Amino acid sequence: MANSQLRQAYRGSTRKLVIALDIGTTCSGVSYSILDPGLVPQIWTVTTYPGQKNSGGDSKVPSVLYYDANGVVQAVGQEAENLFEMLESREAEDNNWIRVEWFKLHLRPKEMNAAHITDYSIPPLPANKTVMDVFADFLSYLFKCAKDYISTAHGAGETLLESLEGSIHFVMGHPNGWGGLQQQKMRKAAVQAGLVKNMDAACDRIQFVTEGEASLHYCLENGLSAEKMKAGNKIMIVDAGGGTIDLSSYLIKEVRPMKVEEVASPGCRLQGSIFVNQRASTFLYDKLKGSIYDDPQDIQTIVQRFEEGVKRRFKSSSEPAHIKFGTRSDNEPEFGISRGVLKLSGEDVADFFGPSLDAILEAIREQRQAGGDIKTVFFVGGFAASDYLFNTLRTKLAGTGIEISRPDGYTNKAVADGAVSFFMDQAVSTRVVRMTYGIKGIRNYDSTEGEHVRRFGETYLSLSGVRMVRCAFHNIVSKGSTVDAGQEYESHFFRELSERPTRVETDIVTYNGNVTQPKWTDVDFASYHTLCTVSADVSEIAQKLPPKGPKKRRYYRFDFKIVLQFGLTELKAQIAWTENGKERRSPASIAYLGDD
Repeated sequence: MANSQLRQAYRGSTRKLVIALDIGTTCSGVSYSILDPGLVPQIWTVTTYPGQKNSGGDSKVPSVLYYDANGVVQAVGQEAENLFEMLESREAEDNNWIRVEWFKLHLRPKEMNAAHITDYSIPPLPANKTVMDVFADFLSYLFKCAKDYISTAHGAGETLLESLEGSIHFVMGHPNGWGGLQQQKMRKAAVQAGLVKNMDAACDRIQFVTEGEASLHYCLENGLSAEKMKAGNKIMIVDAGGGTIDLSSYLIKEVRPMKVEEVASPGCRLQGSIFVNQRASTFLYDKLKGSIYDDPQDIQTIVQRFEEGVKRRFKSSSEPAHIKFGTRSDNEPEFGISRGVLKLSGEDVADFFGPSLDAILEAIREQRQAGGDIKTVFFVGGFAASDYLFNTLRTKLAGTGIEISRPDGYTNKAVADGAVSFFMDQAVSTRVVRMTYGIKGIRNYDSTEGEHVRRFGETYLSLSGVRMVRCAFHNIVSKGSTVDAGQEYESHFFRELSERPTRVETDIVTYNGNVTQPKWTDVDFASYHTLCTVSADVSEIAQKLPPKGPKKRRYYRFDFKIVLQFGLTELKAQIAWTENGKERRSPASIAYLGDD
């Protein structure tokens, strides 16, 4: 039985439209659901985009844009890709149009840099455009395509959109290795694109889900047999996309309703399918050096033809590969070119895949080491369509007790469909914390503690006359901890100030080193990083604070708590304080370091 049949009827009181946007490195997609009270929701996929050659449509559209010299969008998606293949591409060259692709990788966390990828190895953005500008332009395009499709695919579709457009909920997928900073930038890009009016609306109506978790929901709906769905089974999702390989591992706790628990910190590797193309390009530059095809445009054409055919169909290193890129008059036998076809050995083509294969195998081993005896792996994503990649993984994993399979349906739409399912089903009840979170703060100085005495130079007298020591790290939640989706973590603080405060701010710090119980930020200091600042307006409650101390040394003390939730797909924060014996709370804003 398909899990969609297990989904319950929508219990809301009003109609709702949910649109999921999967912006991929090479291709993107959109799925949606119309939630009607009392009815079981269905997931629909947008399959019509401008410029598509297939009359039946396609669920994926190239993540490509062309800008003119003034930064104005000239072509997007398949229409932009068509420029590369048609004579009209000369128009782009003659008018100095700039092709933009792989722009998603410009948003990656800088700690994800690897030897094979830096900002210089990714196609550059136009000089007058930021990555958020490009994201906004592409989001605007996807949103328009979604609205056009909905208006024609459903009876009274235009009326539906008119009635719900100001309240549409969006779900956006992103790689497992991305975090709050990337989410905040994507929210701002969504506002810029016109999906929502402002950041308040963006916080209310835009949710995020990792590509791994979205793919899990897709597999629960499309790929799991009754045997795999038993409570107690563990499964791993390997989402192989254009830029990243995302891995997530889960334990099935319940089947009706479906509830799963994350059993390992999600993995992410920058070894998606574009890096196969990069290695092919590097190889071809060397192989064709000195030929009449020793030209960037020709190499790009050959790599494009490799991408369109050989890359997916290639099956074995023992068989040669043939890339048709020219006409019968294109002949350079000494370079392996005959009648417009380039012949490559199977060993050479296999080498293009090698680093990606190794990265996936290593990441699978890490997931099993952390998550226990996982025997079922589901392989999804556009890169998963490669028969060579899939069959080689299956062969190499055969002796480990792992069964790897590709779920039914089109796995390249796993993130978009799965993101809608995530919104409706929320199957993941617990998640594993990727790093240690805490606060850099102070402690009461204790002259009997050696660690305090060694830091006497970091002490000071507070306004209340108590000696405090700096450089303290207050752990909130440790790396590898399992946290429930709704679980709250409270940290108690106080501020002593000469005037009543209007705002309180606290930096959230992460630690990703090897100290088991970190206590001081000056030990292994390079492993501490400020993630974000949590702040809240306290001007109203501050007016009720009584002054303390003698007249000449008046000060105000404000005791409060920062309440954090780590078990969701994004960090949530509140501030809490006690007033007249009762706890009061207020929303707190989160500003991520690097969000400029």
